Amino acid sequence: MDIPRIFNITESAHHIHNPFTPEKLATLGAALRLEKGTRVLDLGSGSGEMLCTWARDYGVIGTGIDMSRLFTEQAKLRAEELGVADQVEFIHGDAAGYVSDEKVDVAACVGATWIAGGAIGTIELLAQSLRSGGIILIGEPYWRQLPPTEDVARGCLAGAISDFLPLPELLASFGRHNYDVVEMVLADQDSWDRYEAAKWLTMRRWLEANPDDEFAKDVRDKLTAEPERYAAYTREYLGWGVFALMTR
Repeated sequence: MDIPRIFNITESAHHIHNPFTPEKLATLGAALRLEKGTRVLDLGSGSGEMLCTWARDYGVIGTGIDMSRLFTEQAKLRAEELGVADQVEFIHGDAAGYVSDEKVDVAACVGATWIAGGAIGTIELLAQSLRSGGIILIGEPYWRQLPPTEDVARGCLAGAISDFLPLPELLASFGRHNYDVVEMVLADQDSWDRYEAAKWLTMRRWLEANPDDEFAKDVRDKLTAEPERYAAYTREYLGWGVFALMTR
């Protein structure tokens, strides 16, 4: 069980596998008013930066599940590096359908809502692990501005314009499913740059170290195309944020 190899290559040097900086991740933790002992479940936990830094800064405890064997191992190393390995656990596994044996205070899926067919399906999955009065965190893209054509939407790596909503409509969709939006922290173009542009140096270094790898042509093609694609499409049209929800 693993994610496609291209992601394990392009994001191998990332601590955070979404368009957030460490500062924005800290802002989110502060906004949630986390307290010592808060129990957190993170589905699609990547390299564990959210759980590890919140364990260090706020004293949370929790569990992360991720399909990437590489990222899961990196998360365990990060927990040891920050001295919180006794507070957080990382499991290499499929987060789709995962329900915690013990109810949690915060149930999160920050950037991997494909595990349950989209944001609403993922919210319903997370709710099964949540204690009464707890908070759901959902990380989801939205349109900063509507693409003028379907080709532009595909340039943002969406399947179609209908894949995402403008921010007001996304927030309204949570309300229609009986959830209050109680906080949000949004990516900006600078944090998008840090997420996307960091991949380019990683790809270049990988190509230098692995010139004869059978996957080298795919990585070379991606490195050649990505800076222009990102600048023309994702950076201009696509937003991303983490939204904190509580059931009404």
